[in-house]
Amino acid sequence: MATPTQWIAGARPRTLPNAIAPVVAGIGAGLHIGDVNWWKAALAAVVAIAFIVGVNFSNDYSDGIRGTDDERVGPMRLVGSGAASPEAVKHAAFLCFGIGAVCGLVLAATTAWWLIVVGAICIAGAWFYTGGSKPYGYLGLGEVAVFVFFGLVAVLGTEYVTVGKVDWVGLACAVGVGSLSTAVLVVNNLRDIPTDRESGKNTLAVRMGDAATRRFFGVLLLVPLVMSVVLVAATPWSLLGLLAAPLLWKAYQPVRTGAVGPGLIASLGATGMAMLAWAVLTAVGLAVG
Repeated sequence: MATPTQWIAGARPRTLPNAIAPVVAGIGAGLHIGDVNWWKAALAAVVAIAFIVGVNFSNDYSDGIRGTDDERVGPMRLVGSGAASPEAVKHAAFLCFGIGAVCGLVLAATTAWWLIVVGAICIAGAWFYTGGSKPYGYLGLGEVAVFVFFGLVAVLGTEYVTVGKVDWVGLACAVGVGSLSTAVLVVNNLRDIPTDRESGKNTLAVRMGDAATRRFFGVLLLVPLVMSVVLVAATPWSLLGLLAAPLLWKAYQPVRTGAVGPGLIASLGATGMAMLAWAVLTAVGLAVG
């Protein structure tokens, strides 16, 4: 049986910025409109964190039973390493989805019933990313899903449940966060091109190739900085987001210099921290503005 430390590692805590940053950005967009409902904001954070941990356990389970993780370089894989049984990891995934679903139901009951449909789509998207007979993550569509779910849905959803509406400011924040969240997956898949190709996992990185994937990663890192400039139309304080540029450059360095395998792991963490920093700085700027 896996130890508590192994379970924590298997939950991939380095991906938590992908859950926290959208909520922070959504709150910032909401504060630009007016008063934010803070207990709903807290529930939105629980939903986001529960879903991303559920996604990580789900991927661990599905990739593990397919043998995709047998030679994987990177964070702890519970099934692939044999530390935990597939069934235990699958149960952990659905426990997390269940926690997110319960909190989401509370938000839907106090905000709008159609949020239940959105939540159900999110859970299905999380499971079928690597689960099922034809996982879309194996077809090169994972980046699209990440941009939609951890960018558009998470940011605009947070803005909606906290202030009752969405606007173009929230959309700009969603594009910025979604691009960085996608960048996390891109550099992860860049690192795994050799093993993914061998196991038949045709991610976007496998389809594009090494050089094009590195260029794509750089473009994704530029998008939030562009959004900071776009948001000047709402408030000049949005330029605070540009202060995240050094962190974005740090995240780009291993990719730019041709690092491979374990050498790209640092870029994963740096991209996540840059995303969180951009979200916080942008939220502060929008709130002040």
